[in-house]
Amino acid sequence: MSMPSFPNIDPPIQREDAVNQILSSIAMEELGLSHILNAEGEKLQYILGTIPGLSGPPATVSDVLAANESVRSMLETAVQNQLFLKSKMQGALTASPMQGPTGPTGPTGPTGPAGGPAGATGATGATGATGATGATGATGPAGPQGALGLDGPAGPTGVTGPMGPTGPAGPTGAAGATGPAGAAGATGAAGPTGATGATGPAGPTGPSVTATSAFAANTSGSALNVSLLGTLVPLPDSQVLSPDITVNGANTVFTVNTSGRYRLSYTINTTLALASGTRLLINNTPNQASTLAPLLSLSHFSNEIIVDLNAGDTISLQMFGISTPATLLPGAAGATLSITRLS
Repeated sequence: MSMPSFPNIDPPIQREDAVNQILSSIAMEELGLSHILNAEGEKLQYILGTIPGLSGPPATVSDVLAANESVRSMLETAVQNQLFLKSKMQGALTASPMQGPTGPTGPTGPTGPAGGPAGATGATGATGATGATGATGATGPAGPQGALGLDGPAGPTGVTGPMGPTGPAGPTGAAGATGPAGAAGATGAAGPTGATGATGPAGPTGPSVTATSAFAANTSGSALNVSLLGTLVPLPDSQVLSPDITVNGANTVFTVNTSGRYRLSYTINTTLALASGTRLLINNTPNQASTLAPLLSLSHFSNEIIVDLNAGDTISLQMFGISTPATLLPGAAGATLSITRLS
């Protein structure tokens, strides 16, 4: 199998030119993507019969759902492509400049006149390797070994005397007779019940963990510009906050100052159905369990989770997804957020 090869380019492309061409290719991909999204929009207009000067047969509900699914699939692909293009652009912009190879050594200059001062002494060369160790000399002869002394004779063993006989065991004495059991006495009559003592004072009421709670809403019908990375939902109305829960000036970030287990719930109602998603941010990080990313466009979003929070943790409500304007339902619960400590 042959190996791939690259064409010879003369003169060679410099590193800066290569980075510029990568950025140009990203721009061309974005341009092509915009045409694809425009075509998807015209597809929906054709199905709905809203293209000026062009009309087709009336669309059925199945046709509208099929077109909606096709557009949704294309938008998901476009969002994924945007993430790839963003990574590609960041890699090109943050690429460090490469250092070229060292050029050849220049020619040696002419020798100076004779009789000049002596140059500096060169560095001492490295110490040579240690030579191999010589062979070990022969071992000298061993000295004579002295003779061992003779063992003395063993003494005779004494005679063991005979064991005396065991005496007979004495007879066991007879057991004494058991005396008769005495008769049980009669049970005495029960005494009268004493008077009931006075009731002691009631103890102090324990702390209520649900006293740490908060509720906030948006009833003014705010207009939001939903972005791909997310847009925080302001909740300036009907706020009921316990002393250990605070909110920032924009009414978008709530801070709990007591650690514990919390129940978090939210709702969002928009004037039109949107192909957007909703979620809660805990310390500016999306919470996956709270995320709603529907396959079909919706105008009502709601979810509820239970999480452990530390003192100082923050909570925010966010809409994210396809860049589109969204208007919260006015004169009603356009958006709500509830925070309740359970333990």
